[in-house]
Amino acid sequence: MTHPLAPLTPGEITAARAVLDAAGVLGPSVRFAYVGVVEPGRAAITRFEQAGEPVPRLVRALLLDVMTGRSEDVRVSLTDAAVVARIPLDPAHDGHVPLLAEEHERVREIMAADEKWCAALQRRGIADPKQVFVAALSAGHFADDPPGHAGRRLVRVLAHWRPAEETMIWAHPVDGLVATVDLIERAVVEIVDTGALPIPQESGDYDDPQVSGPVRTTLKPLRITQPEGPGFTVDDHVLEWEGWRLRLDYDMREGLILRSVAIRDGERMRPVLHRASVAEMVVPYADPGPVRFWQNYFDTGEYQLGSLANTLELGCDCLGEITYLDAVIADGAGEPMTLRNAICIHEEDVGVLWKHTDPANKSRQTRRQRRLVISFFVTVGNYDYGFYWHLYLDGTIELEAKATGVVFTAHYDERIAPYASQVAPGLAAPYHQHLFNVRLDMAVDGSTNAVDEVEVERVPFGPDNPHGNAFRRRSTRLRTELAARRDADPAAGRAWHVVNPERRNRLGEHPAYALVPQAQPTLLAAEGSAIHGRATFATKHLWVTRYDEAERHPAGDLVNQGAPGRGLPAFAAADRDVDGTEIVVWHSFGMTHFPRPEDWPVMPVDRCGFALRPVGFFDRNPTLDVPPSAR
Repeated sequence: MTHPLAPLTPGEITAARAVLDAAGVLGPSVRFAYVGVVEPGRAAITRFEQAGEPVPRLVRALLLDVMTGRSEDVRVSLTDAAVVARIPLDPAHDGHVPLLAEEHERVREIMAADEKWCAALQRRGIADPKQVFVAALSAGHFADDPPGHAGRRLVRVLAHWRPAEETMIWAHPVDGLVATVDLIERAVVEIVDTGALPIPQESGDYDDPQVSGPVRTTLKPLRITQPEGPGFTVDDHVLEWEGWRLRLDYDMREGLILRSVAIRDGERMRPVLHRASVAEMVVPYADPGPVRFWQNYFDTGEYQLGSLANTLELGCDCLGEITYLDAVIADGAGEPMTLRNAICIHEEDVGVLWKHTDPANKSRQTRRQRRLVISFFVTVGNYDYGFYWHLYLDGTIELEAKATGVVFTAHYDERIAPYASQVAPGLAAPYHQHLFNVRLDMAVDGSTNAVDEVEVERVPFGPDNPHGNAFRRRSTRLRTELAARRDADPAAGRAWHVVNPERRNRLGEHPAYALVPQAQPTLLAAEGSAIHGRATFATKHLWVTRYDEAERHPAGDLVNQGAPGRGLPAFAAADRDVDGTEIVVWHSFGMTHFPRPEDWPVMPVDRCGFALRPVGFFDRNPTLDVPPSAR
């Protein structure tokens, strides 16, 4: 019997498509924008795991007729081989389905045939439109869009000069020019041309020895070996390692999903997380000019980063004893497509776990820390992102997001200078942010949880503190959804403890896992701006909502050209009680990027993330049984 949380197989995707075809849902111009499992709720999963109660296997498909623009949200029961729901979508109200991979090529055809676009290129010295690279860039949603734009499937187009196929295009922006394209009408509906600007000429080809210089020869081989093999096992999507047990899943929107995460404590398997994933990310840019003010990309909701996973390679992306897992998604035709080696699993030594040299009994003890790494890497246009989940011997969970690739570029002059760095002569890289939101469906020692905000507190001079040296810890229970919209405060050492109020440890305290943020800036766009309204999730480091299986996405379900106020602000507006119930913790984190010359022509990895650390979850250090390392 298929587990309800198992990822879709190629056979299931094929079967779902066959059901849709037999039901007359498909047609020659209908394309699949998304295919994924309709996730059952917690209660159904519990009944399945405890009593074997069957759970219907449902598949969701977002469909788009690329000739008419008609789109719908369809549910297929694989159990009954039947279409169980067809929901027409109103793009003007609901938003649009995500961008299709094929729409990038469609945009290139449209632009090459548009006379006004070609004339604008000629004014910049480019006679052949094939000598520019263009892509379908998400158009966003703006209150001052022309009235005729409502409901149309739009993208915007920027150009980079590509005199040869092998040219690294990002070095050569064709600036002062942007087009808006209707993908259904296959027409350019607007061109903004603020005047031709010089195209930077210096090469950005980091493969060219004239740019990179000779390859260094001083690096000696570094080999990581495990002669007895890895310490983890993967069996039917269930991963076990050093007391940890979890299920692995993959979705073409979110990418890697961790499910049913638990850790062994003595003879018990104690749950920590029901589900964890990178639920959304947004990349807002700071250039306010007429050509680029709209640049705000939702790489999860608009581009479906899970479908853009790299094929990972040993020695390049991962070192050591590696296990790779494939991921299966659907292509635009609704056929299964395998992303080979999409997930990488391996162990890493990460230094000292604990150490003490005791002056009294002369004991000298050292133990080394180890972690399990579960990762995937995606390429979204010019940027590449890696997502690394770390499980540690001491019960800590971390997520590290890595950003690399090539910065988006523009012409550098005095207009853009306040909002961009010059990374090469005449070449600008606008300031921007990479903001992620992780959805943590918590289950700390069971399904009943609550969140305490914990921070340091100075104690003033007084009878209880006559020498002024005292400080203490302050804990505040976050009782409702609106009260639980919180910012990090590094000066106060603020963290959020997810506690189980129904359990106590041997000291009489509630077991907890602490969410420890890195406290970097949240969304910097002004309140009232279009992106502030659509990416409200990124304006707070913490949101806590009552568990609802339908509330999956922090920026809303259909993000592409979606209206403001969707997702977390709408969820939290109900102001439900979150004190001692099933809860979801949403954490926003990220990096603010002021590009450096060192980030050009390719950017060294930058990192951000957070940690979940046990606090009173164990009765003592859970790694006392870790053996000394062999010398």
